Amino acid sequence: MMFQANGALQSYLQAKPATRPNPTDTPPLGNAGGTAVADFAATLAATDPVAQQTMVAGGDPQALVEALTQTQLAMDTAVAVRDRVVEAYQEILRMPV
Repeated sequence: MMFQANGALQSYLQAKPATRPNPTDTPPLGNAGGTAVADFAATLAATDPVAQQTMVAGGDPQALVEALTQTQLAMDTAVAVRDRVVEAYQEILRMPV
């Protein structure tokens, strides 16, 4: 079997476009991080008016409990994600070079 440089070069040039990213393709996570942050902020912003209405105008206490529970769930999720990111970062730091 004889190695031909020209054949190898042609094979390389044919395979190279397959590794080039397409700018129109979105990454697997896309804008998930931005969407999650926006949802988190919306959850926190929605709780404040409900709490104010309940405290000042004597609104529905059930709505307040639901809003606070939803906010607590969002906060617990954000803390869990933060902990995972910190843990992954520490694992990367512990990797041998």
